[in-house]
Amino acid sequence: MDFVLDIVIQLIGLYRIIIIIHILLSWFPQIRQTGFGRFIGMLAEPYLEPFRRIIPTVGMFDFSPIVAFIALNFAIDGIRQIQSFF
Repeated sequence: MDFVLDIVIQLIGLYRIIIIIHILLSWFPQIRQTGFGRFIGMLAEPYLEPFRRIIPTVGMFDFSPIVAFIALNFAIDGIRQIQSFF
């Protein structure tokens, strides 16, 4: 069971990196339109969209990726708590 939970933690860590790349690509629209940028967007947007519906944009700043990132951190903490029971 420990092995499976470690893999899930690693996958969540990889997804956090994808979200960070997606945030950085928002600063460079010409790169975001490439195949790589569209692929990263295809992976990140389904997760970020519910947060965007809840958290409004303030001016030109979108804080939903930050909240989504924090939610992933809570998920990792929860999985580590589950691991401590085994």
